[in-house]
Amino acid sequence: MTWEETVEEYGRLVEDALRARFASIRREGEAYHPYIGGLYTSLEEYVSRRGMRLASFSAYLTYKEYGGVVDDRIRAVCTGLELYRHSILVHDDLVDRDEARRGGRAFHKLIAERYDDRLGEGVAVFMGNALFALAQEAVLNSGFDASKAGQVAALMAEGYRRVNESQVLDLLFEYREPSLDEWHVMASRRAASLFTLALKTGGILADASSLDLALLEEAGVHMGYSFDIQDDIIDTFATEEQYGRAPGGDLAQGKRPLHVIHALQRASEEDRAFLAKVRGEKPMPLESLEHVRSIIRETGALDAAKNASKKHAERAKALIAKTGLGHDAKRLFDALITYVEESLEWYR
Repeated sequence: MTWEETVEEYGRLVEDALRARFASIRREGEAYHPYIGGLYTSLEEYVSRRGMRLASFSAYLTYKEYGGVVDDRIRAVCTGLELYRHSILVHDDLVDRDEARRGGRAFHKLIAERYDDRLGEGVAVFMGNALFALAQEAVLNSGFDASKAGQVAALMAEGYRRVNESQVLDLLFEYREPSLDEWHVMASRRAASLFTLALKTGGILADASSLDLALLEEAGVHMGYSFDIQDDIIDTFATEEQYGRAPGGDLAQGKRPLHVIHALQRASEEDRAFLAKVRGEKPMPLESLEHVRSIIRETGALDAAKNASKKHAERAKALIAKTGLGHDAKRLFDALITYVEESLEWYR
């Protein structure tokens, strides 16, 4: 199978597990209060929107290729990783005041539709927390040996703290211009922590060696950097049809992704002033967005960010190649990471 077919097959597996888990959670919620049961219906819709689920897939593939038995235990853990990832996204959408996520309403906006923004925002805070608790529960009750499940739960808790710290810096950088070094510090605990968690989870549960766990950890960091850079470029350069929401949202929010930091360091005073001016234009008018795109291209900032993503991707592939993973797993990881590299060529 191609890597796309493998990811698609995995997606069906984890989505079945998510449906079963939400059915159980919803019953518990409804027994407590009908409104809580309804919230889990809305959360299921939010979590189930199709994406590639690359982080939890990385955990699944790593586990499987180290010889782990594919059964309900690993499906439960992968479900937990999806709940964990979405606990972060619920809060991220809220803080960034985004209205959409993957072609649907952001969770806080789904709730606000029925009442008002105060309820939507408050519920998003609490239910994002609930998703993290459910993620921990999924891992601890997965059926794996208590020691292994405990190690993964501890990694998840550490990752959750780290990604929240990175979100604080991401927010801070909306108010002052960070250096390139500061961006790397912030991003080291963003997608990097998610991919590190995923790869180490698969390795721990399948008894990978300590040497391989160290290689997986470093590979996860570089995969995360590469994916972060790509995701930020997509926000600036993709169309709404490609992205599932209006492009330029991060720039209008005042965020400082890597390609914007490069642009700010290289741009004329006039162009720097324009980049500062577009903050608050959300959704950003197409004319403004096109001018921002031209500044990023013409300063060489887009190429600089793409080259950084490529270097991280190549480092991740080299580290994966050194592990004891089987040939098929290495081939699939290589194809997945290459896809990220090549997708950046869509944006010129």
